[in-house]
Amino acid sequence: MVDQKVLFSSTLVLLAVLVLMGCSSSPQVTRMAVEEEVDLSGKWNDVDSRMVSQKMIGDCLNSPWIYSFKQGRSGQRPVVIVQSIRNRSHEHINTQTFIKDLETAMVNSGLVDIVASKEEREELREERKDQMSGYTSDATTKSFGEEIGADFGLQGWINTIKDQVQGEYVIYYQVNLELIDIQSNRKAWIGEQKIKKSVKRSKIKW
Repeated sequence: MVDQKVLFSSTLVLLAVLVLMGCSSSPQVTRMAVEEEVDLSGKWNDVDSRMVSQKMIGDCLNSPWIYSFKQGRSGQRPVVIVQSIRNRSHEHINTQTFIKDLETAMVNSGLVDIVASKEEREELREERKDQMSGYTSDATTKSFGEEIGADFGLQGWINTIKDQVQGEYVIYYQVNLELIDIQSNRKAWIGEQKIKKSVKRSKIKW
């Protein structure tokens, strides 16, 4: 018959070893390409942001509004400001990264000009004030009243619908963007992009 004290002591030693192994183990880190598609949780991620922004801006810049604008303006490029992107989903989504993806896609197209956001303009105005304080040479000081006014504002929303049963759920994202003429409030372009993901959870619990 196995000695209960010996068995108990052996169990304690094994548990102590496992705890020490768990405490001493370090995380495994693997570097990967930024463009590599990795979807761990099924939630909105960098791949979704980049893919949606590129597709929607591509559609926007291939729509009739941009050609109508250039007619009679000697091919002048329209000036756009990316305004608010509202997160109306059930997830926490950093909309600032999406906004920057949108701005990047538009600037890289070479078809439109992008102006700074409200927050960015405030910082730039403070810099101009500082330049005019007497510490900057007259030849390089930037004056007020030379900012470029935007012709269009880009606004949008991110919405989700989640259908879930035990161990599995389907998540549906719908992104809507609207390009609005700032002078007339006319909606020059409306775009929509959808993403649908199926996520299955392992039934094994530790």
